[in-house]
Amino acid sequence: MSVDPIHVMVGAISDPAGRVLVTKRPDHVHQGGLWEFPGGKLEPGESPEQGLARELAEELGIEVSDSRPLIRIRHHYGDRHVLLDVRCVRSYTGIPAGLEGQPLAWQRPETMDPACFPAADRPIIAALRLPGRMLITGPDPLRPEVFLARLARAVAGGIRLVQLRAHELDHADYRNLARDAFRLCEQSGARLLLNRDPGETLGIPRHGLHLRSQTLAGLSGRPGLPDDLVGASCHDAEDLLRAARIGLDYALLSPVQPTASHPEAVPLGWRRFAELADAATLPVYALGGLTGADLDLAREHGAQGVAAIRGFWPID
Repeated sequence: MSVDPIHVMVGAISDPAGRVLVTKRPDHVHQGGLWEFPGGKLEPGESPEQGLARELAEELGIEVSDSRPLIRIRHHYGDRHVLLDVRCVRSYTGIPAGLEGQPLAWQRPETMDPACFPAADRPIIAALRLPGRMLITGPDPLRPEVFLARLARAVAGGIRLVQLRAHELDHADYRNLARDAFRLCEQSGARLLLNRDPGETLGIPRHGLHLRSQTLAGLSGRPGLPDDLVGASCHDAEDLLRAARIGLDYALLSPVQPTASHPEAVPLGWRRFAELADAATLPVYALGGLTGADLDLAREHGAQGVAAIRGFWPID
């Protein structure tokens, strides 16, 4: 007999310095002694927004005035099944305090140790480390000076995650372009992901790897270096399951809408995208016919954010 999961509302509360509030579980309870993100069970008849506001008022003494979806995670602990419904708290009043005696700490997502959190919370850390927009680089890799000028405009405009595609380049030219792109991203605080077979990326500076769906299908373990951010292109539930199973940090799910680059591909539509993203256990970007204007809509359907070529690649 299947049992409905325990629906838990979770708040990701940030301070002006970009740190996120975490609390420590009592030693005597399930997952005791570990850090977690504050929240609690959704009560019957409550909306997610209402449940989160009530829990944070009871636990921390703050009044939430605005929040948005971040990620939903289903996790089986063996003795219980939970659904973590995580929302970013965008504004609140009051000063957080441990009203139930729980220790509090403000931690930066990039320095959080996932081993110090319950397993169900670890995808939350991955989601907090990722921006809402991913740029997939567009035309002109054969003209490096034009390509890099466009990339510079994109990161100057706030792009913080860049996937270097450039499939038309041979290995030597890709390596040279990646080196220049990496320097540019480093200077701007952006991260560069190499969209290349992992075996061809040795010695190329990067912040991570992006895998094609065909590459993902042939893997039995996570590729790359320990500090790499690694994700993959996915098109169905099986792809998403494999990406999570080998420990990837994110997935791109496409196509959401019709695209000029792949007119033959049948779009998922937002309803099917939401179903697949809700069942996934890692952050999922929406890809296909989207722009930055679709970011809020994508998040309402369970996306980490939006990935795009034409939507984010500057054109003259």
